[in-house]
Amino acid sequence: MEQRKSKKSDEEIVALVQAGDIDFFEFLINRYKEKIKRYARKFLSESEDINDIVQEIFIKAYINIQSFDIKRKFSSWLYRIAHNELVNALKKKKKNILPLFELDTFLPRKLQDDSFRKSIDRKDTKKMIDRCLDRVEPKYREPIILYYLEELSYQEISEVMRIPISTVGTRIKRGKKNMKSIFKKLGYSL
Repeated sequence: MEQRKSKKSDEEIVALVQAGDIDFFEFLINRYKEKIKRYARKFLSESEDINDIVQEIFIKAYINIQSFDIKRKFSSWLYRIAHNELVNALKKKKKNILPLFELDTFLPRKLQDDSFRKSIDRKDTKKMIDRCLDRVEPKYREPIILYYLEELSYQEISEVMRIPISTVGTRIKRGKKNMKSIFKKLGYSL
């Protein structure tokens, strides 16, 4: 049965859950748990908060599974639930968003071969990027996270954030431009 589930699309599995075979929902959890955790880490800093929020996201998804339209993409629907839960958690805690981006997403560069030097350079570069992203407006930061780290399409980001596709592109472009400007203001060189 496990192999049978792994070949099914998300939407096919949801259809089975909607038809009453609730055991299939666990497969969706296993398929998306780490992705949703990674997404949540961009907003919340405490691992206990992240685990709680991820659990809450899947509970809401399960409760509302009957309202999901299987003609749409499940991942976009799930990320929309995650988006709402994370925004609510941030409002409750009034914490700053703590982005933790991969280095090469914005500043691709070749580092020297020496592994120790490479490790130091990557850590320093990561800190620089985090400092810059910390200063980017959330409305620009989130599309950047969804596009570069979660690898969602503009269409999927549009559905998650409930903004037009053209706005997604504009926000990503402005966010990158904003980051470069902040990068320079902080005294870093490209």
